[in-house]
Amino acid sequence: MIRTLLLGAALLSSALLGRPALGDTPSIKEPLKKETGKPVVKAITVPFELLKSGHMAVLVKVNGKGPFKLIFDTGAPTVLVNNKLAREAGLLEGMPRPAFTLFGSMGEVKIKKLSVGEQLAEDVAAVVMDHPTVELISKVLGPIHGIVGFPFFARYRMTLDYEAKTVTFEPNGYKPPDVMKAMMTALTSASRGPIQLAPAGQWGLVPTKEVGDDNEGVDIKEVIAESPAARGGLKRGDRLLTLDGRWTDSVKDLYEAASGIKPGTTVPLKIKRAGKEMTVKVTPAAGM
Repeated sequence: MIRTLLLGAALLSSALLGRPALGDTPSIKEPLKKETGKPVVKAITVPFELLKSGHMAVLVKVNGKGPFKLIFDTGAPTVLVNNKLAREAGLLEGMPRPAFTLFGSMGEVKIKKLSVGEQLAEDVAAVVMDHPTVELISKVLGPIHGIVGFPFFARYRMTLDYEAKTVTFEPNGYKPPDVMKAMMTALTSASRGPIQLAPAGQWGLVPTKEVGDDNEGVDIKEVIAESPAARGGLKRGDRLLTLDGRWTDSVKDLYEAASGIKPGTTVPLKIKRAGKEMTVKVTPAAGM
């Protein structure tokens, strides 16, 4: 299965980028404008087809061309399109064809507009390749033109409804980096020398989240006196919503978001206190 083939790459991309898997993605809860003072972000619901292979398939348009049927795979570290789609969508214009290619690989391209149903994403990185597993599924179940992966779905908070066969997208403000480039950099840099242990950032807070609590954010159970969190204005009882712009809807989310912050770097934390949202700034200290 495609998920099996791409699992190693998906795990590596998650480690590099600190993104939670779909199972950790919280359900969409649209904030009320009167509570936040901000416009309600429109959530868009898109139907999907559950293939006999067990994969989800969605209809997409690429640069206005299509629709094409692609597998929606939350384990895929990149968006992948086959050569037929790439030609019809004009992705190969001006690109020289290599003398030898494995599975018709043409390398990376940039999709200006990628629409999954009515949900539009712009400037999406993709790889052009006739993936052998996708080609096999196409022969058995009908035309499949590629895979929708991380560069698209990382931009949204998603809710899956398997009974209705729909997926709902809500923009989360996150702009995913070039995953393939990050993976290659990490793989090639592994041989450049010994790995050195770096001090971790110390925050001075204890988070918690009760079982059955599906609301966004985590509770701050304790703030250690004279700690970076205390100096930044964080208080016991605060509801932590984001750390440095990243969602903290579970304790795992919070640890992953905090792990990428270097000691001495000041970052904003969005919190809810007494029903009101506000932002505090915390500078984690060096520690081990």
